[in-house]
Amino acid sequence: MMNFLEFIKDLLSEPAILMGLVALVGLVALKAPAHKILTGTLGPILGYLMLAAGADVISSNLDPLSQMIEKGFHIVGVVPNNEAVTSVAQKMLGVETMSILIVGLVFNLIIARFTRYKYVFLTGHHSFFMACLLSAVLGAIGFKSTPLVLVGGFFLGAWSAISPAIGQKYTLKVTDGDEIAMGHFGSIGYYLSAFVGSIVGKGSKSTEDIHVPEKFGFLRNTTISTALTMVIFYLVSAIAAGPEFVSTLSDGKSPYLFAMLCGLKFAVGVTIVYAGVRMILADLLPAFQGIADKVIPNAVPAVDCAVFFPYAQTAVIIGFISSFIGGLIGMFILGAFGGVLIIPGLVPHFFCGATAGVYGNATGGRRGAVLGAFVNGLFLAFLPALLLPVLGQLGFANATFGDFDFGWIGILLGRVGERFGHLGIYTIIVFTLLVLIIPSILKPSKEAINNEVESD
Repeated sequence: MMNFLEFIKDLLSEPAILMGLVALVGLVALKAPAHKILTGTLGPILGYLMLAAGADVISSNLDPLSQMIEKGFHIVGVVPNNEAVTSVAQKMLGVETMSILIVGLVFNLIIARFTRYKYVFLTGHHSFFMACLLSAVLGAIGFKSTPLVLVGGFFLGAWSAISPAIGQKYTLKVTDGDEIAMGHFGSIGYYLSAFVGSIVGKGSKSTEDIHVPEKFGFLRNTTISTALTMVIFYLVSAIAAGPEFVSTLSDGKSPYLFAMLCGLKFAVGVTIVYAGVRMILADLLPAFQGIADKVIPNAVPAVDCAVFFPYAQTAVIIGFISSFIGGLIGMFILGAFGGVLIIPGLVPHFFCGATAGVYGNATGGRRGAVLGAFVNGLFLAFLPALLLPVLGQLGFANATFGDFDFGWIGILLGRVGERFGHLGIYTIIVFTLLVLIIPSILKPSKEAINNEVESD
């Protein structure tokens, strides 16, 4: 039985397989011919594996950059990392996490079927991270066995449906009406960036309309411009860290050649991500129509944040840099007030900051991309710092989640549970149920909530 549950957990935490299964169900519901079912199922799987391969290239080349920055600029502190804190938690809470993951997916499907929150969350690894956070925080409050799994699964399933809906009006601006939603637990940071953009960006042109003189026309090639930007980043960091330290990372290769190659490989990773995204959308969206028509009427797929990068490729780099600067300033503010130094993690600042830039650009052009992502970066410093004491009480010393939603949800549940016990958590459940049910009563509709394209 345990081996079967382990298999199910692994299956549901693998986004590529999850997307393939969704496409399979949709194509079967549409009664597509066998060869189209085969190719339509494999397309999203291969596309996501391509996206993941690109993300791995990006992450592996960000690691030496992070170390060079720490060494070169003498920064010591905690680097938020979802994978690191999850690996620690799994040793203590493996069964609970696995069970919450499965129950959470079931709740997400039930909510999508019977309420107006018709968003199906397809980013399995983020569901897994959230299941881990919920098992840890609820376990510390005193929840055990079945109540722990049911409460944690409910919160996971509910937030998986609610979070895409909250900012869907912004997502539709990003995608120019393509009916996909944000399925990533940095969501509130992206929506905040879009909100900031709507305030500061009136009259600001899109990042994608930046005028480039003809002699610099090659910079319109995203791979080339990303490569040049990142090579500069790496070389400055390598010079600051010094050749002796960089040699410990380069495996005997020339330190500065190593830095240049890391920057170039980073750009290759971004290009692979874009290619994977195009492959996912080409097959997933038509197949998902079968889900929307037959299984969960008007369902909307909620997909990984990197899927939104191709919609504003210049904003991706602007958002990353702006978010990273926000993270640095947030770190200095924390240091000035005697808090724990949260060293900007380049992985969350790239993926979350880039997405914040895309959302900020959609509502506020260049100013929106810069300031929206900057605000996101500040929160990526403050939220992990506030979450750290909650996790520290659970035995996760110097480990914390990096993305926006993990931070505020962990802090909310941890502090409410600490002060009001189980009653406080059940009160949040009642409030969440009201949020899920009331829209269907006040404004009955078969359409997903907030999934209407607004006219400008």
